[in-house]
Amino acid sequence: MKNFQMSLKKFLANKNTVTILGVLLAFVVLYVGYTYQVKSKINPVTVPYAINTIKAGTRITADMIGTIEVPPSMIKGNPYMNSRDIIGKYVQVDSTIPAGSLFYARSLGQQSELPGSIILDYPEGEVLVNMDVNTSSTYGNNLYPGNYMDIYLKIVNNLDEDVNSEITDRIMFGKLIQNIKVLAVLDSSGNDVFADLDNIGTPAQIIFSVPEEYHILLRKAMYLRSYSATLVPVPTNESLKETPGAVAVSGEELKNFINRVTVWTGEGIDGNLSAIE
Repeated sequence: MKNFQMSLKKFLANKNTVTILGVLLAFVVLYVGYTYQVKSKINPVTVPYAINTIKAGTRITADMIGTIEVPPSMIKGNPYMNSRDIIGKYVQVDSTIPAGSLFYARSLGQQSELPGSIILDYPEGEVLVNMDVNTSSTYGNNLYPGNYMDIYLKIVNNLDEDVNSEITDRIMFGKLIQNIKVLAVLDSSGNDVFADLDNIGTPAQIIFSVPEEYHILLRKAMYLRSYSATLVPVPTNESLKETPGAVAVSGEELKNFINRVTVWTGEGIDGNLSAIE
């Protein structure tokens, strides 16, 4: 063993031996690096692609995606390399994914990024409602999407129903519906007021959804023109609760008054709903 170690030391001490070993090592490094580079260019990789043409605004599901092997050199741009990163995303409104195309980051986005995304995501069985607002009625832009609000109703009954009474104006005011979730706040052009927090827009409408029964009640209240009716949104801290309360009618007296002075045919909104004059 001792003789072997001495022989090995003498062998390594020889300058010619060290030179030869250095050349061999360099050759191995070059060979391995070259082989890796060649394989990385020609060995196919598996990428997802669109089985059929997918239109703008479509939510991507697993059955829309196939996989194909292609040489890395053929992959241009910034495509998704894994199907799980695609499923659940939406095709941008200005894009279409052709059949056979790869999925590129610029063509996909989250639902919240789509214009009009609120019509894609609200509780089944509910109806969208838009209410006119301004900066003052939103408490200085403090009604945010995701927050909750109650809706109060002010009614000025200036129809002299009791001729023997000296009072000609009767004001009714109270909470009509509670625990309504705000879906969006839009400006007069239909743009999201909070899209740019550094340049918040001027609110013109709030969008929310309620069950059909409450939707009809709200529409009736909006049409009480002869009673100077005003709907007043009031923000609440309901969103801070672990389980926010359900939407509910709060003012039975107001509800009964609205139903007493309006007619609803059940055949639509405009043209079939009016206050009894």
